[in-house]
Amino acid sequence: MKFIETCKNIWKIEDLRTRLLTTALFVLIYRFGSFVVLPGIDPTALSALHNQTAGGLMALLDMFSGGAFSNASIFALGIMPYISASIVIQLLSIAVPYFQKMQKEGESGRQKMNQITRYLTVAILLFQGPSYLVNLSVQMAQAGQPLAIGFNWFTISSTILLTAGSMFVMWLGERITDRGVGNGISFIILIGIIARLPGAIVQEFGSRLNDAGGGLIVFLLEIVILLLVFAFAIMLVQGTRRIPVQYAKRIQGNKQYGGVRQYIPLKVNAANVMPIIFAQAIMFIPIAIVGFRASESNAFVQAFMDNNGFWYNFVFALLIIAFTYFYTAIIINPVQMAENLKLNNGFIPGVKPGKKTAEYIDTIMSRITLPGSILLAIIAILPAFARLFGVSMGFAQFFGGTSLLIMVGVILDTLQQIESHLLMRHYDGFFDSGMRIKGRSGAMAY
Repeated sequence: MKFIETCKNIWKIEDLRTRLLTTALFVLIYRFGSFVVLPGIDPTALSALHNQTAGGLMALLDMFSGGAFSNASIFALGIMPYISASIVIQLLSIAVPYFQKMQKEGESGRQKMNQITRYLTVAILLFQGPSYLVNLSVQMAQAGQPLAIGFNWFTISSTILLTAGSMFVMWLGERITDRGVGNGISFIILIGIIARLPGAIVQEFGSRLNDAGGGLIVFLLEIVILLLVFAFAIMLVQGTRRIPVQYAKRIQGNKQYGGVRQYIPLKVNAANVMPIIFAQAIMFIPIAIVGFRASESNAFVQAFMDNNGFWYNFVFALLIIAFTYFYTAIIINPVQMAENLKLNNGFIPGVKPGKKTAEYIDTIMSRITLPGSILLAIIAILPAFARLFGVSMGFAQFFGGTSLLIMVGVILDTLQQIESHLLMRHYDGFFDSGMRIKGRSGAMAY
């Protein structure tokens, strides 16, 4: 079989084999840390916390942390504070001249911005740590083992441990990027999501078996719908619009250059899964502001903590559309593309080089980004509709939503990285020639 032969080829490439084994080691460390409970916490008294994270926005937060949140682990706050800090810095790089200057400084500027992002992440963690401990104390009090929360050694030491744990998770993500298969932060989130998938399937299967009147048929139908949504998400992530480009003929000596037609592939969803991650981080802000245990009398906060409610999904969809445009504008520069075409004697047939070409590319991007962002938003809110049809909370999260889109985007990106190594060493990729996996950048692996 081709898949088995491809796996053998992967193992033959020493560099790729080392990267995969390194990634597996870091993943094992991350999963092990998800079960290391904070000192002074009795794991048997966490039943109330498990119940709290069984539904709503808290369940999604627990999923992103790979279950560390409900385990009162040293990794409980997960990677989301770092993503929130990254959003703030990227917004500042557009609005604040100081950050704009750093962004133009190349590698040195990028390192400075990464350092500022880390400092901001620590500040967010120092704010969220005590809030998490207050919620933990309330949940443990229901089990008859309240915690002494206040300005004491337990609060200080636990906050330091939670902060250090999240920073260590961030470090693991960076190491996966440098020495593993790449895209470490997204890969960390992917691992947390996948860790919940087997349990969600087993729970849904058990609940359907207990249903009278065709429960097993309903479960099989759910699996089919899940696979269809998964296939649609892949099509959305990989969909492209090709712009024809003609290169002018030029003669240098006895050789002729140019005179050929090529295509510029523009992705329908150029931002990939980043709008989903950014929008989800924004939707976690109510928890960060009011604490992980919001007052039940606060209807506004409760509305934005109910991920099955109308207002939560409406705002979530709008944020995804907005972030899709925002992130597409960051990674695609029509002016630069037009300039590069002009420098290489290339032009789009029927369009003048220079400014007109940039305007044409910008128009095409706007036309394909709008439907792409709307489809992305629809997939993101599908779990709410799945809940309306009686699908359990844990399993519904995989019927689209943040979970499915992150899985699709990161898995395709990882496969594209592996395929690049294979093709670079003249091995066949995962598919037959002529069909290539497209990664986050939108370019095919050659």
